[in-house]
Amino acid sequence: MRLSLSDLHDRVTGPWGRKAVIGVPLVFLLVFFLLPFLVVMKISVSEMENVVFKDLLLWSDGVLQLKIKLGNYLFIGEDELYLSAYLSSLKFAAITTVLCLFIAYPFAYFMARSPADKRPALLMLVMLPFWTSFLLRVYAWKMLLADNGVFNNLALLAGLIDEPVKMMNTPFSLVLGMVYTYLPFMILPLYANLVKMDLRLLEAALDLGATPWQAFWRITVPLSKSGIIAGALLVFIPCVGEFVIPELLGGPQTLMIGRVLWDEFFSNNDWPMAASVAVVMVLLIIVPIALFNKYQAENSGGARA
Repeated sequence: MRLSLSDLHDRVTGPWGRKAVIGVPLVFLLVFFLLPFLVVMKISVSEMENVVFKDLLLWSDGVLQLKIKLGNYLFIGEDELYLSAYLSSLKFAAITTVLCLFIAYPFAYFMARSPADKRPALLMLVMLPFWTSFLLRVYAWKMLLADNGVFNNLALLAGLIDEPVKMMNTPFSLVLGMVYTYLPFMILPLYANLVKMDLRLLEAALDLGATPWQAFWRITVPLSKSGIIAGALLVFIPCVGEFVIPELLGGPQTLMIGRVLWDEFFSNNDWPMAASVAVVMVLLIIVPIALFNKYQAENSGGARA
C-alpha cells in the first residue's frame, strides 16, 4: 500500500511521531552525556582508597549516611595552579576564537558570493584537512616551527634573520596550531548562514544611498550573527579543553586545563581530583552554550512576534 505525502506527514507529525522525534535526541543525550557526567561527578565527591571508590551512601545501625567530599572543589578554588590553568585555557580559547572569526569571515563571504558551480570545490578545500590525521597535521607544525625547521631554514637562506627564531613551545605556536586546526569549524557555519542571505536586501540598501561598507555592517553582519555565534561556540568549546596541541606545540607558558586533567588522572592517579577538575571545566563550557540557547530562543520569539 502506497502512502501519499499528506498521509506520511500525518504519521510523522502525529503524537507518536512527535514523541519519537523529540525522544531520540533526549535519549542520546541521557545515555552519552548525562549518565557519564553523573558518574564523573560521583567520583569527584567520593573518597578513594587504593583503587576503590567508597560508597556515598552508608547504612549503619539503622542510620543512612550520605558522605560527600567537597574538599577537591575547595582546593581548586584556592590553589593558584588550577586557577591559572583555567584562566589560561579561557584566554587562549578566546584568542583562537577571535582570530578564527577574522580569518574565516572573509573566506566564508567569498565562498557564499562565488558562482554556484564553484562552491562545492571551495567547500572541499575547507574540509580537505579532515582527510588526514589530526596528529599528523600537528606534528607537521612541529617540523615547520622548530629551531632547525622549514621556516627558520628558509629565513636563514634568504638572509632575513641571522639566527633561528624561537617559535616552538611558545604561546605563538600554540595559538597558531589551534587556529589552523579549528578554522574550518568557524568557516562552515558562517558559510551556511551567508549563502542563504537574500542579496536583494543589499541592493535595496545601495539604492537608498548606503555605501558598500555601510551595507555590510548594517545588513550582512547582523544577518550572519547566528553563524558567528555558532562558529564561535564550535571553536571556543573544544579549545578550552584542548590537550594534544598544547602538549605538542605549547610550552611551560601555555599550561592549559587539559594538561592538568591528564596529570591528575595518569601521573598523580588522583581520580577524584581529576573528576572535580573535569566537572568544573564542563560547567565553564555550559555557560556559553546556555547563553547561545537563550539568544536563539529570544530570536525565535521575536521572529514569531
